[in-house]
Amino acid sequence: MPTPATSFEFVDCLRKSGLVKDTSLDSEIGQLNLASSSVEDLASTLVRNGILTRFQAKQLKLGRYKRFMVAGKYKLLELIGVGGMGAVYLCEHIFMRRVVAVKVLPLEKLSDPSNLERFYREARAVAALDHPNIVRAHDIDKADNLHFLVMEYVDGASMQEIVARFGPLDPIRCANYIAQAAVGLHHASELQMVHRDIKPGNLLLDRTGVVKILDMGLARFFNDKNDNLTAKYDDKCVLGTADYLAPEQALSNVVDIRADIYALGGTFYFMLTGQSPVPEGTIAQKLVFHQTQNPQPVTDFRQDVPQGILDVLEIMLRKQPDARFQTPMEVAEALAPWTSQPITVPPVHEMPDLCPAVLTLMGHVERLRAASQVTRSVNIPAAVNIGDHSGRLAYPSSGYLSPQAPSSHRVGFGETVSQGQVPTERAQHTTSIQQTPMPSGHGASVPLIIEKDEADKLIADSSPRLTQRQPKQADTRNLRLLGTIAVFLSLLALLAGTVYYFTR
Repeated sequence: MPTPATSFEFVDCLRKSGLVKDTSLDSEIGQLNLASSSVEDLASTLVRNGILTRFQAKQLKLGRYKRFMVAGKYKLLELIGVGGMGAVYLCEHIFMRRVVAVKVLPLEKLSDPSNLERFYREARAVAALDHPNIVRAHDIDKADNLHFLVMEYVDGASMQEIVARFGPLDPIRCANYIAQAAVGLHHASELQMVHRDIKPGNLLLDRTGVVKILDMGLARFFNDKNDNLTAKYDDKCVLGTADYLAPEQALSNVVDIRADIYALGGTFYFMLTGQSPVPEGTIAQKLVFHQTQNPQPVTDFRQDVPQGILDVLEIMLRKQPDARFQTPMEVAEALAPWTSQPITVPPVHEMPDLCPAVLTLMGHVERLRAASQVTRSVNIPAAVNIGDHSGRLAYPSSGYLSPQAPSSHRVGFGETVSQGQVPTERAQHTTSIQQTPMPSGHGASVPLIIEKDEADKLIADSSPRLTQRQPKQADTRNLRLLGTIAVFLSLLALLAGTVYYFTR
């Protein structure tokens, strides 16, 4: 349908969409003077009155009135994220009258069978998990050629978005959130599952202060001999995000939960400093950095982080897996002295700005917003009870997904999202922590999926000389190893020369 030029054409487009019942629409527009209203004014009024969402109004203004329903039961409300493995929409389950997050596999991905298998593996991985610190899956389905995963909707924002908008977080808040994520990872590890792509964009913070881990699409059941996808694809690929990739993960697809601990440490670093451990450089340089260098000290950015927290971070980011914490629960327990301190729920300005139509569907959100003005303890209990949120959550939480868009991407419903685009506008806020300018490579890197042979070549051929300032302390263990290898190669060359000399 052509782009509506008048309010009457816009109303006609809206009727064809089926988004609003005719009786409700007639009642609404009967109070408006369509003849004197522009399309923009009418759309804004309908959004303000809770008749349409912002996404729906935008599509209708472009003359798009089809495909607002998925599988006949999920109504599209908002586009809330785009990632390498699909678009995520906020939807209403029209029969149950609740909001959910629907992750749709892009149609162009279907040409590669590995993408579809990975998509269904993500669903199986999430379905196997049941923990308050992990985003839950409700369903997976197919409508025509459209494959989609239905997840709980987390009413909040990712750590990537919060830090990028408002700067580094208070150290006690960081410790609390990282400990919660560690508890969620511990649950996954008990099921012998590795996430393999922990990063700020995959940690969601809801309005009550609960952290949830998102996107198990790169997880691997490392003891599942029937995991044919692993055998067919993972033995040739390095999966993850270069800014947070554990050193051993760049060399082998066989990793354990300690790789997630390293990536969680990188996320911890980002939350404290506002940049990833490797803020600049090519993928090859970042892979080399994780192998040989330490990140710039946190104390170069700020002086208010307790030494004990810095010690925990240092252990999480050690190059050798055996030198790190061996389980995520050890991380949470190490942070217990700081997580036992009560903190307030996240400030309102850090949370998503939902439109009236969505707020109407989520009646509890208004109560959450009122409650967010009150100091609430979201401390994490120590030891075995750590992460038990029963009795602490005053209101139900669903899910807000805000994965980073790797590039301009057609997402399947006529909506194009460019890199760095954020679904909603937020007011700028000045924190008490010193703001650090965000470099171009501050952590919004696209997921790294490259051939393993290519990764090995990148590491072998690339110079470790990076564009950023080098850290003050060298990793002496790696230097000694490199020195030993150099001596061995020299002796081998000398032996070869001797043999050649006496046998020519």
